Amino acid sequence: MSKTIKVALAGAGAFGIKHLDGIKNIDGVEVVSLVSRDLEKTREVADKYGIRHVSTDLADSLALPEVDAVILCTPTQMHAAQAIQCMKAGKHVQVEIPLADSLKEAEQVLALQKQTGLVAMVGHTRRFNPSHQWVHKKIEAGEFHIQQMDVQTYFFRRTNMNALGQPRSWTDHLLWHHAAHTVDLFAYQAGSPIVKANAIQGPIHKDLGIAMDMSIQLKAANGAICTLSLSFNNDGPLGTFFRYIGDTGTYIARYDDLYNGKEEKIDVSQVDVSMNGIELQDREFFAAIREGREPNSSVQKVFNCYKVLHELEQQLNAA
Repeated sequence: MSKTIKVALAGAGAFGIKHLDGIKNIDGVEVVSLVSRDLEKTREVADKYGIRHVSTDLADSLALPEVDAVILCTPTQMHAAQAIQCMKAGKHVQVEIPLADSLKEAEQVLALQKQTGLVAMVGHTRRFNPSHQWVHKKIEAGEFHIQQMDVQTYFFRRTNMNALGQPRSWTDHLLWHHAAHTVDLFAYQAGSPIVKANAIQGPIHKDLGIAMDMSIQLKAANGAICTLSLSFNNDGPLGTFFRYIGDTGTYIARYDDLYNGKEEKIDVSQVDVSMNGIELQDREFFAAIREGREPNSSVQKVFNCYKVLHELEQQLNAA
C-alpha cells in the first residue's frame, strides 16, 4: 500500500488525543473521521486536528469507503464488539488495551482476525516504549536475563475520573486493564510463557463496584518471576514503574524513560525514531498494514495475556 492510509479514530478522550498527537508525526497517514459520544466536544477536537468527518456512531465511520483502518480508544467494555464490527466492515483495527474484559470475547476477536486476515493489533504500549525496547534489545543480544520484575501500578482514583480529570462514563479495572500491561510485558521480556499466576485483592469499593487494590504474582516457564502491585488508592506519583532485576544489572523503566539501579539515567533517545511510545505503537500498526504482515502486539501475540487474566479472575471470584 503506497497511498495514504485513511484512519478513523473512535474515542476523543484523553487517550484518543494522545494518538492524534502521535499520528501528526507519521507520514502517509491521515485521520479522516472522529467518533465520540458527545458531538459538540468531538467537533471541537476534530477542528483542532483538521478532521473533516465527525459522528457519535462508529457505523458512520465504517461506512466511509476511504477508511482503511480504525483506532479504538473507547471504553473497555466496548473494545471486543467494536473490533469485531471494524473487521466485519473490512477495516484493519488497532484496539486500545485491553482487547476485552473476558476471555470469551478475546477468543471471538482472534477467531475473526484469523478468518479475515486483517491487521488486528492491541495497544500494549509497553512493548514500544523506548525504555522497554532498550531492555528487550539487551535480552535479545543475550546480555541480560530477567530474574525478577517488580512492578507498581499506582493511581489515585476513588472517583470515576479520566487522565484529564474529567468524569468517566465507564469504570476502569485494575485486572483487565492495568494488569494486562504487565502480564503481557513480563512474558514478552522473559521470552517465556507464564506458567503460574496468583492474585489477591482488597475490599470492593461501595460505589465503583471494583477492587481498589490488588497484588499479582507471576512465574515464567524459564523461572523468572514477577510481582505486581496495583492500587487506585495511592496518593502520590501516578503511573506504572517497572524494576527489572537481572543477571547483569538492574533497570527501572518509567514510561519512555530508563534508569539503572542507582537511579542514573540511561540515554534511550536513539532506540527508535521517536521517544513517544504511543507514536511508535501507531507506526507499527501502519507499517504492518503497508507491509501486509503481523504486527508486534497483534491479537495473536498478546492473546496468552488474556488467558492469564481469565485465570486470575477465576481465582479472585473463588476467594
